[in-house]
Amino acid sequence: MTPTSSNTVQRIPLSLEFFPPKTQAGAQKLRDTRTELYVLHPEFCSVTYGAGGSTQAGTFTTVAEILAEGQAAASHFSCIGATHEKVRAELQELKTMGVNRIVALRGDLPSGYGIGGQFHYASDLVAFIRAETGEHFHIEVAAYPEMHPQAHSPQKDLQAFAAKVQAGANSAITQYFFNADAYLRFRDDTHRLGLNIPIVPGIMPVMGASQLLRFSDACGAEVPRWMRTRLQSFGDDVNSIRAFGLDAVTALCERLIREGAPSLHFYTMNQSPLVLEISKRLHLI
Repeated sequence: MTPTSSNTVQRIPLSLEFFPPKTQAGAQKLRDTRTELYVLHPEFCSVTYGAGGSTQAGTFTTVAEILAEGQAAASHFSCIGATHEKVRAELQELKTMGVNRIVALRGDLPSGYGIGGQFHYASDLVAFIRAETGEHFHIEVAAYPEMHPQAHSPQKDLQAFAAKVQAGANSAITQYFFNADAYLRFRDDTHRLGLNIPIVPGIMPVMGASQLLRFSDACGAEVPRWMRTRLQSFGDDVNSIRAFGLDAVTALCERLIREGAPSLHFYTMNQSPLVLEISKRLHLI
């Protein structure tokens, strides 16, 4: 596969996702990565939040650093196992920090915990944020073009998404995918239900074959057979995997842009080279 021409692809906004580092060395590496990626002029940078809030301190610290660097920052915010009092206090902390965008998620409990808490669905969290803070926060929610792995059917999954929109979500970011048709069908299905918030495609650069395939199998993101077999055929040839992944993801992004995607959200995995290269090919820098 060779890169397709991007000359006719319009420039659209993009956003970047990071995860909180666990070490001082990781924190410095992430600072360097962010500096390299700010050339993209992201609409905002989001920071993930571990199971049961396990990385909350690191999440909020990283968000504060991004704000101090002059960039808009969004904190991921999961609610499963949480109480109203705890969430209320954390929302106030984010407001005090100057955060005005939240990625509201149900989240997963750490292993060994019962469900507990006063929130059972992301829609409960969205409704609570709206009741507590009015319109202060722009609320992003998750969307699953290939269906949430725990949903009983595509129809049930759409109903769950509708509940989040009706509770007050402003926009959505999808789980990553490699099949543009899945995204387009999901978007069209939501529009038919009158759910007209922007649905931003989540984009995962291909950083390695075995890691991507394991992660995708675990989270329910489909790697199409043609792509899976090609990746597996390269074995440990890192350069071939990288070249193929860049071509495939660039072509995916080009189609999404042509089909009217409102923005692109890159899952950076705290690395800059592939995101920068894809963005160059798309003429976003």
